[in-house]
Amino acid sequence: MRRVTIAILALVAMLAVATPSVNGYAQADFPSRTVKMVVPYPPGGGTDLLARALADQLGRQWHQSVIVENIGGAGGNVGAEQVYRAAPDGYTLLFASPGPLATNVFMYKTMPYDVAKWTPIAVVATSPYVLVVSPHYAATNVAQVIADAKAKPGALTSATPGIGSLGQFATIEFEMLAEVKLLQVPYKGLSPAVTDVLGGTDNMMFDMLATALPLYRAGKEKIVAVGSTARVKELPDVPTLAEAGVPGYRAVTFFGIVAPPKTPAALADKINRDVVDCLNDPGFIQRTKALEMDLAPGSRAEAAKFFADQRQLWGKVIKRANIAPTQ
Repeated sequence: MRRVTIAILALVAMLAVATPSVNGYAQADFPSRTVKMVVPYPPGGGTDLLARALADQLGRQWHQSVIVENIGGAGGNVGAEQVYRAAPDGYTLLFASPGPLATNVFMYKTMPYDVAKWTPIAVVATSPYVLVVSPHYAATNVAQVIADAKAKPGALTSATPGIGSLGQFATIEFEMLAEVKLLQVPYKGLSPAVTDVLGGTDNMMFDMLATALPLYRAGKEKIVAVGSTARVKELPDVPTLAEAGVPGYRAVTFFGIVAPPKTPAALADKINRDVVDCLNDPGFIQRTKALEMDLAPGSRAEAAKFFADQRQLWGKVIKRANIAPTQ
């Protein structure tokens, strides 16, 4: 009996060595309780819808609840700060678009977190910005838009979802690279901006493909170029901005997951692998097809590089445009 007991204890010890722990939790057992995914915006938008779809898929894979909590405010900074200060144990994650991960650092005088200290988990999806032209505006291509803007500087109106939005930065990048001046009209959100472009109050706007494509297919607006570096499969006949005469232009929004600083690499790697499994799942791909986003399964190293590249790109645009932090 004593030999059996010793053998059992030895086996337990071997298993403990073979299963490394992270902050008191065995990696093989993660997650052993509910995981919270914070979306730092109000419910109902594209970020929220994608986050909820992924949370559901992860919950099925992990056999644990993954809840989405919407904590809006300050361009995403309020919710992001809560995640930043959470325990680095994998049970609190941030699901965000560019603000907390790439652009807010240039728009706020003081930040409640260090954007460079996030633990990157994954890029979940991307969606290029597109140049949308009102059906009440005669231009049908980028060359005509540029010609009109140069003929009457500041006369063409370009709607944006608001100051500090990626739509605003995409517009500024166009102005700089095309060497034109537009009259930017900031709105309090995407919906009123789109409404005024459709109605002819504004001539144009830079919008996400996911938002613009259904309206384009319904014949309600014109998409004259895409902001990605290559043409998109949904619009094979629509050129990129670079092809259409604006060399170097690229504007893509993205949706990514990060964890609090000091989250152990082994744990972050496990979460990344599980997220990638979800993104490659045929059922998940089908369920998210209507969102018109490009799922982007990749490694943590690729995510870290992508986030850094986006900060560099938009930081350069914001600084060249002399946009001073306002808060």
